[in-house]
Amino acid sequence: MTTATADFSTRLDQTAEDTEALLAKLLSDTLLSDEIARPKRLMDAMRYSSLGGGKRLRPFLVVESSAVFGVPRDAALLAGAALECIHCYSLIHDDLPAMDNSDLRRGRPTLHKKTDDATAILAGDGLLTLAFDIVTRDEIHSDPTVRLLLTRALARASGIGGMVGGQILDLAGEGRFGDREPVDVARLQQMKTGALLRYGCIAGAILGQSTQQEYQALDDYGRALGEAFQIADDLLDVEGDAAALGKPAGADAALGKTTFVTQLGIDGAKQRVRDLLARADSALSIFGAKGDVLKAASRFVADRKS
Repeated sequence: MTTATADFSTRLDQTAEDTEALLAKLLSDTLLSDEIARPKRLMDAMRYSSLGGGKRLRPFLVVESSAVFGVPRDAALLAGAALECIHCYSLIHDDLPAMDNSDLRRGRPTLHKKTDDATAILAGDGLLTLAFDIVTRDEIHSDPTVRLLLTRALARASGIGGMVGGQILDLAGEGRFGDREPVDVARLQQMKTGALLRYGCIAGAILGQSTQQEYQALDDYGRALGEAFQIADDLLDVEGDAAALGKPAGADAALGKTTFVTQLGIDGAKQRVRDLLARADSALSIFGAKGDVLKAASRFVADRKS
């Protein structure tokens, strides 16, 4: 194991631990000003789907892209927690019968199976809304313009032209609204999966008030990372083990989805990942040794088993 890889593993684990503790605090029963009540059923459901699982890759990207610019860790963790709330909400809604109709998530019953559809929908709504509460907090940055830019970027990554838009394109490609529509896989996945991962990278540039060149470097890195992540996910759906994945393998094939693997084949998809890793490394070259942990992150994404 290289020094950078070992450092990456330690820092990933630490960020996961710190994010877990922060989310537990943010999702406590303690009322904030202007809140009237935090209903127990809602809070229990939000905690069930947000705590005790996941690698916290997205918050890690926020923390590490911020570290390049010397942004205070506590501020970066808050921004990362907001991003993780968006991610967890999306998983709750994706699992619903109207979407992917999944029974398992991270080796446990999905929220709507644990509770019911209405509770799951509202828990997702709660996490989505909480994300924008968090990302606007003064503790993230003293400059309100920075907080505004961070919030707007999060809205665009998670909304119409990002994750939500990608999800409806995905459903259309399955034929859920009539005839199966042709799928531009690269664009779909850049929106559905890649947009939040990219946000994790550019958030550090926004918080660090980077130069345009530095912002573009992290943007390019984030785009390459996002595509590599999705191809790795497609490969896992074909080659992965259900026990390691924490959900059934072969789901994409069962739905007849067009993926990078169906388009490129297994060997072609693996070559595409290698090309994307080279692109990610090249984008980070501007940062010198400060980019080493992010380089290790892209390899982690490409080699993951779950």
